[in-house]
Amino acid sequence: MNDEMFGLLRSDIRAGLDVTSAVGNKELTAYIERTILERESLGYLTAPEKHELVKRLFDSFRGLDVLQPLIDNPAITEIMINSYKEIFIEEDGQIRRLPLAFESSGRLEDIIQTVVSEVNRVVNDSSPIVDARLKDGSRVNIVLPPVALKGPAMTIRKFPETPMTMSELIKREAISPEAAELLQTLVTAKYNIFISGGTGSGKTTFLNALSQFIPAHERVITVEDSAELQIVTVPNLVSLETRNANTEGKGEITIRDLIRSSLRMRPNRIVVGEVRGAECLDMLQAMNTGHDGSLSTGHSNSARDMVSRLETMVLSAADLPVVVVRQQIASAIDIFVHLSRLRDRSRRVMGISEVIGLKDGEVVLNSLYEFQEMGELAGRIQGSLNPSGNLLCHTDKLKMAGITLLSAVISQAEFKKGEVMI
Repeated sequence: MNDEMFGLLRSDIRAGLDVTSAVGNKELTAYIERTILERESLGYLTAPEKHELVKRLFDSFRGLDVLQPLIDNPAITEIMINSYKEIFIEEDGQIRRLPLAFESSGRLEDIIQTVVSEVNRVVNDSSPIVDARLKDGSRVNIVLPPVALKGPAMTIRKFPETPMTMSELIKREAISPEAAELLQTLVTAKYNIFISGGTGSGKTTFLNALSQFIPAHERVITVEDSAELQIVTVPNLVSLETRNANTEGKGEITIRDLIRSSLRMRPNRIVVGEVRGAECLDMLQAMNTGHDGSLSTGHSNSARDMVSRLETMVLSAADLPVVVVRQQIASAIDIFVHLSRLRDRSRRVMGISEVIGLKDGEVVLNSLYEFQEMGELAGRIQGSLNPSGNLLCHTDKLKMAGITLLSAVISQAEFKKGEVMI
């Protein structure tokens, strides 16, 4: 059945039954089934084809129309709608265009309004860009005309129903068992850890995996633009989400507002889903005021680049001397974990670095693990995350937690006494 025939059938069903919220799902399904069975023109369809048509029609009224089967398919990780007649997906690391389309640009706009209304967001001509989420936790970004030149655009980043564990990441060779064990120890000992990486490198997935090492007795506050973290091992959990301004330009609640509020909620740890701007200063201050064990993520090409980006973010919030900003970063963040999506589309931990302190006004990083590539086999990059040979310098938090790590001995041979500010 082509799109035109489907549209006509859908219009007939809408005309014959008031498909509003007052009509139950069972009643709507029964009416759709009866209509299809009574249509002689649809007699050529097989039973499975009729079943699929019933589901597609139901989804067009109550679900997300042509997107619903894509949402329900666990193998699809990203859905990209460039316009009402251009739909792309990412499946098994491959991006391809689908032979699907919405009836019209207006129909896509209806779906968009359904999505944003369910999470109390607003998107319109005066506010054409918004981040939202679906009921299953999938992240949604929406851009409307005139910003989007080809019509409404929507990108959906899907996440697994259950968060990926560190064991699964090890099986996928995203991280080595030894490095994972080190990170588990550091999370337990309340080291502040920052995850960096490019778009689609798996930062949120990795943050979820790390959060499973947080002791169950602690109180955790999460702060996000759109709630997508899946922390399932901590009972005492509060999840906070930003809010856009209303149509009058009032009522906005930003990441900065939520971080400041979280400090008054007696957290043991604060988890900030992602820092992009001025809220970086509030995050660093929280880490520097007794909230050890905090976690966050940010976009960058390397751990060193992430330090520079953090500096820029802080400077956008306050007019501070650069050396003061760098001191804030050096004293707040203990560990950087950098992720990348490689050319074979695999996601790997590329490095784990410790923040030593300041030397000659620069933040000093001590590489603990580095990814070493060793060619390709059957299209997949071969390599491993290996110890760099450097030892963990700061072991105070390990001692306070009563944890003994054989490799975690103080070693500052490369730094003369007094040259590194801790």
